[in-house]
Amino acid sequence: MSDIVNKKRADDVDRFVGEKIRERRIMLGLTQQELAKGIGVTYQQAHKYEQGVNRVSAGRLFEIARMLNTPVEFFFDGVGGEIQREANPRERMGLELSRHFSLIRNEKHQEALSSLARALAEDRR
Repeated sequence: MSDIVNKKRADDVDRFVGEKIRERRIMLGLTQQELAKGIGVTYQQAHKYEQGVNRVSAGRLFEIARMLNTPVEFFFDGVGGEIQREANPRERMGLELSRHFSLIRNEKHQEALSSLARALAEDRR
């Protein structure tokens, strides 16, 4: 494989990993600023990691995984197949729903929302 092809593939993987970092951060309801502070970098650096502009070192990815309470493998899940550029609108809504759900403190409200989602999903069948 030529160096140009390898470079392109590496850039795609960097963007993929960045998107997974962003996805997990949003799922947990954290801001980029909170992530940055937790891993000891600037907000701008965290933003660059999420955009795939700057490559994340192995050590830094380990710190990010710890901060986001997920195994390092999460960031590479799906990288072997076709790399997606951007989450589609439905995926974004799912992430947003997950984030809002995690912010609900009342367990009965969480159960009610979960029941509603199941009922709506079954209605679609």
